[in-house]
Amino acid sequence: MSRNAKVERVTGETNVVVSLNLDGEGKASIATGVGFFDHMLQSLARHSLIDLDVTASGDTSVDGHHTVEDIAIALGQAIDKALGDRAGIARFGEATVPLDEALARCVVDLSGRGGAWCTGEPEGMSLSRIGGDGVPYAGSMTAHVMASLATNARLTLHMTLLAGRDPHHIVEAQYKALARSLRAAFAMDPRVAGVPSTKDAL
Repeated sequence: MSRNAKVERVTGETNVVVSLNLDGEGKASIATGVGFFDHMLQSLARHSLIDLDVTASGDTSVDGHHTVEDIAIALGQAIDKALGDRAGIARFGEATVPLDEALARCVVDLSGRGGAWCTGEPEGMSLSRIGGDGVPYAGSMTAHVMASLATNARLTLHMTLLAGRDPHHIVEAQYKALARSLRAAFAMDPRVAGVPSTKDAL
């Protein structure tokens, strides 16, 4: 069974193309116009083992918000499309990932119901700007990415920051925890016959 998908999202603010293979090797080709977000999506691909191609152009002269948000929406839609009827999947995934002083825990359920709950970020995290030359990544965007992805992928997501001080470390730990939890949830379980739900639908 092929679990590939491609989604194009075109608005008055952005033009986004996302292609992925859930059963890949973690290969990534990313060009979003927001350098730190490129790095996060590369980490997401590497640690989830999703093959991921993302290209985007947008109104980054305003800031990176619209581009990051629309990529998260398209990524969620591509995941939902690639999962198909969700038959045979493990469904649940959990990972706790450190990055130096930062420690993030993510739990996902490919439930068919979209929702994200992100807690534990330190006060002032939303005011952070991460990145070198070019368009910075706003610290407020991580929770927004998680919500946009979860809603459009129709999955339940709990992201809890357990420790952390440096904004770069915090965000990277969060994305890596997301990646590892998705990797577990996407896995095919040969013992699962049909959809893993008493409702027989996800």
